[in-house]
Amino acid sequence: MTQTITVIRGDGIGPEIMDATLLVLAALNVGLNYEEADAGLVALEKHGDLLPQATLDSIKKNKVALKSPLTTPVGGGFSSINVALRRHFDLYANVRPATSFPNTKSRFASGVNLITVRENTEGAYLSEGQSLSEDGEVALSSVRVTRKGSERIVRYAFELAVKTGRKKVTAVHKANIIKSTSGLFLNVAREVAKEYPAIQFEEMIVDNTCMQLVMRPEQFDVIVTTNLFGDILSDLCAGLVGGLGLAPGANIGETGAIFEAVHGSAPDIAGKGLANPCALLLAAAQMLDHVGQPENATRLRNAIVATLEAKDNLTPDLGGTGSTMSFAKAIASRV
Repeated sequence: MTQTITVIRGDGIGPEIMDATLLVLAALNVGLNYEEADAGLVALEKHGDLLPQATLDSIKKNKVALKSPLTTPVGGGFSSINVALRRHFDLYANVRPATSFPNTKSRFASGVNLITVRENTEGAYLSEGQSLSEDGEVALSSVRVTRKGSERIVRYAFELAVKTGRKKVTAVHKANIIKSTSGLFLNVAREVAKEYPAIQFEEMIVDNTCMQLVMRPEQFDVIVTTNLFGDILSDLCAGLVGGLGLAPGANIGETGAIFEAVHGSAPDIAGKGLANPCALLLAAAQMLDHVGQPENATRLRNAIVATLEAKDNLTPDLGGTGSTMSFAKAIASRV
């Protein structure tokens, strides 16, 4: 039975990298149908709403979405569209792999192969509980961590390790100082870890984790942590392997999933054919794993690696002179 997914073309370079991604998926013959939906500035211009109800309805119906970068207007009371999507569908697990690729401008051309699993719905990123005193001198922000939220994200990380054949899960925390919220997360992680004796478990303070990632990233396999720490660490990991142009992301919940390029919409190069489509292509590979097509996911990843190795039509950020579409066509020729 053919599956339909929601496609959000996004803003800035979004339409270009989505076209490139769909071209490669067509070469793979993955048998998916695409239902387009609007979000971001395009949606605001067309529908008067950054996140129209029709888009939410499409994602709810199809349960899987592939999303290009979106632009949230600065000021004017607009809240993050990405955060709104995660909260609306309770996409509690943010999954960000970081893998070494050949011929990239990175500190580690080999040896990095890790996944950051970030809690996506609570922690420090709460819209409620923030205030600024009338005199502008004191700002307050609440941090909420729950046993339920901690347990399901840690369990997701362990289940991911089991499913993908990974050997170790590292719980990252600051429980030595933040004994309430970070302490609760760590205690729950210890409890859940006991249910997975075949998976090595370690706990690491977040500042030490940053240092260890920069010095010896090969020691990590699966990292699981809370919202703020996960946001920072996943970007750090992307920097180790060549930047956000090679950084895909998945947002997973019980009843839905959104796969995305985590970089911005880069309006300064929009329409110039300069954008690297790899992040969205790698997100599409995550999507293929999710919908039960691991063989095609592997074919896609292998084609990206082979094209990078051949230096075939690489985009300028990767040191080549190719365009978004010529790079995509080179990848498509190798699937």
